[in-house]
Amino acid sequence: MHIHHLGLENSVLNNFILELRSVTIQNDSMRFRRNIERVGEVLCYEMSKSLTYKLGDVVTPLGKKEIQILHDKIVICSILRAGLSLHQGIQNYLDQAENAFISAYRHHTNDSNDFEIIVEYLAGPSIEDKILLLADPMLASGQSFVAVKKALSSLGNPKEIHLLSVIAAPEGIEFVSKHFPENTHLWIATIDSHLNEKGYIIPGLGDAGDLAFGSKLQH
Repeated sequence: MHIHHLGLENSVLNNFILELRSVTIQNDSMRFRRNIERVGEVLCYEMSKSLTYKLGDVVTPLGKKEIQILHDKIVICSILRAGLSLHQGIQNYLDQAENAFISAYRHHTNDSNDFEIIVEYLAGPSIEDKILLLADPMLASGQSFVAVKKALSSLGNPKEIHLLSVIAAPEGIEFVSKHFPENTHLWIATIDSHLNEKGYIIPGLGDAGDLAFGSKLQH
C-alpha cells in the first residue's frame, strides 16, 4: 500500500488538525464539521494529482485553450456517520463523482473491549472499473475499512482504491495493508502513536461522530 502522510509537511492542514484535537475548540460542532471538511478538501486535492487526465478544449470569450481534464470515473463512498463531513470536503472538489454511503459500527460482545464491525446499510452505484475513494476520519483498528471493502464487492471491482482519513494509528495502517490490494493508496493527514486497550487512537481527538453530530445511544 502506498502511504501519503501529508502532515509531515508544513502547511495550513496542521492548523485544521490542531483545532480538531483541541478540547477548547472541538466542542463547537459546526466548526468541527467544517474542519473535517477542509481536511477532506486538502486530501482530495493532493490525491487528484495521482489520477488520469486527458487533453481537452475550453472555449473562452476570446478564443480556445487546451487543458488537461480529469478522465477517471470516480465513486466517493463514506462510512456513516462520521464520514459525512469528510465526504463533503472530497465532493467539493470532485463534484462530478458518483456517491455511495455505507454504515459500519463497532459491536462489543459481553461488555468487553473485543468488538466486531457490523455493516447494515449500503447504497451506491456500480464501482466496476472505477476509482473508489473510501472516506472515514479515523483509521483506528482498520477493521471498518476491511468490512466495507468486503460489502462493496457486491457493486463490482474497482480499478483502484484510495483511502482518505484524518488520523490513523500504525496498527490500523498495518491491518489495512494486509487486506487491500498492493496498489491501494492511503491519504492521511496525520499518524498518531498507538491504539489503547479499547481500540481508540492515542492521542487522537475523541469520537469524531459524536463531536460532529452529537452523542448517541448505545445498542
